[in-house]
Amino acid sequence: MNSISQGLKAISGAIGFNNLPKIKRQFTFYSEGKNYWPHLEGLLSATLEKTDKSVCYISSSLDDPGLMVEHPNLNTFFVGMGFVRDYFFQNLDTNIMVMTMPDLHNFQVKRSRHAVHYVYVQHSLVSLHMIYRHGAFDHYDTICAAGPHHVKEIRAIEEKYNLPKKNIVELGYSRLDSLIETAKNYPKNENKEKRAHKKILIAPSWGPKGVIESGLGKSLVEQLLNLGHEAILRPHPQTIKFARAKVDEIRNQHKDNPHFAFEGSVAGQESLHQSDIMVSDWSGAALEYAFALNKPVIFCDVPRKANNPDYQSIGIEPIEVSIREKIGVIWDGISPVVELVESCSRKSKSYLRTLSAQYCFNQGHSCDYFNDVLRIID
Repeated sequence: MNSISQGLKAISGAIGFNNLPKIKRQFTFYSEGKNYWPHLEGLLSATLEKTDKSVCYISSSLDDPGLMVEHPNLNTFFVGMGFVRDYFFQNLDTNIMVMTMPDLHNFQVKRSRHAVHYVYVQHSLVSLHMIYRHGAFDHYDTICAAGPHHVKEIRAIEEKYNLPKKNIVELGYSRLDSLIETAKNYPKNENKEKRAHKKILIAPSWGPKGVIESGLGKSLVEQLLNLGHEAILRPHPQTIKFARAKVDEIRNQHKDNPHFAFEGSVAGQESLHQSDIMVSDWSGAALEYAFALNKPVIFCDVPRKANNPDYQSIGIEPIEVSIREKIGVIWDGISPVVELVESCSRKSKSYLRTLSAQYCFNQGHSCDYFNDVLRIID
């Protein structure tokens, strides 16, 4: 579909939403696209199954699976990413808006001129004060915390900057629950623990100093393949968008190697379940991998992804810093990777499982607690 057709479809979606009777748009979910669907799927299902509320699902991506969901109490709309979306948000008239997008009201997407209660749902387990920008959550009314660290961080930010206290729901993390549930039914390879050669998933974050953008990813893939391991490259969508040449360079170099695979979407789970070890940097995917699947991580020691230069003033060490040597090992980019793979292979699954329960609320059934959001607001 060309840009003109998409623009017309976005206009149609915005008009369609506004033409609904108010009673049918009490509760609204917004998704930036298909990569955010895994974080909203369980919550949307729980709302439809456990309440009689009329629900709307709004997306900026036509390939978002959420737009395909059918339910008598659900209406879905596409609003695109441009001026139609911005106008739509400024004039949004719904009781509750649930989003996974930080920086509400700080950039193009503004709070509505109407009385809307905004709920933030985590799309990562990382801390809220280093990787995210300063003020990323200031304009939300309710924050759904994935774990105890999020509660401490929100309260510390409020105290530091003298902000009004938000509602906090100790929800958990539905993406984690989905991974745990899928893992129960995933075929088990009883011999993989003893294999000398491992299947290794490379799933870093994005940014100019990231694993792929810095060029470290290229040498890493080469080392792993030369050692006889299998390598799966799973770039962040923003890396594909802004550093496609770096990604294509790796893909083209190894496209004929049967031990190399490329995964262009982070919405799926297959590579997470197939692999034995993850290589990452500051990505929240590393925490999901360790906590949900109890598998170890090799962390590339690239500079911290600090989008908030004042994060240290909060006085809390971010979880993505403090957790690294508990769930994996750190690679300096120089020492042989083979030693790190062997070290990671010795990490105890039971230890990782215990850590997981400490860091995440309501593990395995977080969606059951989503109705707490409705109760707080009502």
